[in-house]
Amino acid sequence: MAVKPQRKQNVKRNRRNAPAVGTQWRFYLAVTLLFTVFSVLIARAAYIQVISPDIYSAQGDMRSLRSSSLSVQRGMIVDRNGRELALSVPVETVWADPQRIAENNALSDSRRWQALAETFRMNRDELVAKVSNPERRFVYLQRKVTPSEADYVRQLKIPGVYLKTESRRYYPTGEISAHLLGITNIDGQGQEGIELLYDEHLTGTPGQRVYRKDAQGRVIEEISQTDAQQPKKLTLSIDQRIQATAYTELKKAVRYNQATSGSAVVIDVDTGEVLAMVNSPSFNPNNRADLQSFRMRNRAITDSYEPGSTVKPLVVLSALENGLHKTGDTIDTSPGWMRLGGRRVSDPRDYGELTLGGVLEKSSNVGVTTIALELGVDELLQSYFDVGFGSDTGVSLLGEAVGLFGDRRRWSDFELATLSYGYGLSVTTLQLARAYTAIASGGMLRPLTIFRQESPLPAEQVFSPDNTRAVMRMMERVVESGTAKEAQVPGYRVAGKTGTTRKASATGGYGDEYVALFAGMAPASNPEVVVVVTINEPGTDDYYGGTAAAPVFSSIVGQTMRLLNIPPDNLANEPMKAAGVGGH
Repeated sequence: MAVKPQRKQNVKRNRRNAPAVGTQWRFYLAVTLLFTVFSVLIARAAYIQVISPDIYSAQGDMRSLRSSSLSVQRGMIVDRNGRELALSVPVETVWADPQRIAENNALSDSRRWQALAETFRMNRDELVAKVSNPERRFVYLQRKVTPSEADYVRQLKIPGVYLKTESRRYYPTGEISAHLLGITNIDGQGQEGIELLYDEHLTGTPGQRVYRKDAQGRVIEEISQTDAQQPKKLTLSIDQRIQATAYTELKKAVRYNQATSGSAVVIDVDTGEVLAMVNSPSFNPNNRADLQSFRMRNRAITDSYEPGSTVKPLVVLSALENGLHKTGDTIDTSPGWMRLGGRRVSDPRDYGELTLGGVLEKSSNVGVTTIALELGVDELLQSYFDVGFGSDTGVSLLGEAVGLFGDRRRWSDFELATLSYGYGLSVTTLQLARAYTAIASGGMLRPLTIFRQESPLPAEQVFSPDNTRAVMRMMERVVESGTAKEAQVPGYRVAGKTGTTRKASATGGYGDEYVALFAGMAPASNPEVVVVVTINEPGTDDYYGGTAAAPVFSSIVGQTMRLLNIPPDNLANEPMKAAGVGGH
């Protein structure tokens, strides 16, 4: 009877020592979960650190890396003597951070925004609308303000409105050199002229600094820095003193003659450098409020005209070159007219027997027609080609025209006649200047250039020096006693030729509008410069080259001789001035 209680106690003890139901299952589940979590974390870490680290590294860099541009000023353009023609000056630009404005509730101060709007000559509501989106971080309010406006913006102290330094292109010579230099846009990119053609040359490459900031905005690491590549300076062949003189005289002449436009160029005979290239009307590149396209055209290279009588020296020169005539030969121009294929070629009156020099002095159409008929069209056209007609001048400026030459198999006698006195072809003012430079340099044709040269550009001998000197002496008579007396320059011998042409009409034939031209060189004893003046569509009765264009030539040459310190070569007829001794 005593054994039964002991057995019950053993059963109870065995039950207490036996594991609870489900305990082992829960243990394995917990271990499995822990292993799975750690496996996922390890896999995720491996993915981030090994397989695809770049994405998260880039996101980190976006939060901490910063870069700043080390800007460079646009390169200067200077004349041959180092005078500044175009330069960049630092100016302030006003910008805003709309998010910062919203955080500071800056729009609530309406008086400051009204004052800011009045400073920029804007409507207040329009100004506020620019900064009303708090998701934006950068908005321009006004580009390149004046120093006084920038100071006023600083005094307003509007939260979220800031100033940054930019550069503005400035042209000290204003409208004088505007056509040649061109302009840039508000971002400093070339849009016209040399500014556009050599934009990359003038721009340079800005540098860059990359660094890391912490959450407080402190620089904690310098990553890299790339030095800026400074732009190059352009040195033009232009002499700004001569440029200003030429522009002033041309502008006066265009206004006095009530002309539509005008152009003038000055060329250095020995080097082919362009010392001046001007047009009227012009524009002020520093004030673009009223820019008009017709004012921005560089007419000296873009507009071509029939050159008229200015090509007659080339006809005479061609006759000498081909051995058809000698300098002492005469041409019978009686009775002052001739008929070719039912068309009439005539002079103002019967000049009778004329020497070759007399043909140029009187500008005889009958005389040059007689010579041209002897030459033939091939020889005449070759002479025109030899001086660069129908090809570019070498300056490589944007918009340069090459003129127009008739391309035909057969030429009638009358067409050959008109070709000899400057009709049936067209040239630009600069092309005509290059042709006269070939005569002035003793028959050497070289490309023209707009950049200063340390040595003359290579030239081609297209005419003999003796024949070109003979033609220059003939052209001196044109100025002394012929159609170009108003081209005379006191103290200097001048050689040149006038030209007056009727402009072709859009409906065919010729209208009632004219172009007055004068092309010449000085001093004739040893030519240093060639000057060509074109007056387009004079509105007065004095629309001739000898009265509209020749006086401009005289003024430009007279001042150019003094500026270049070229000694006089014609003092025989000048009154002698002796220095006074005491009293009056």
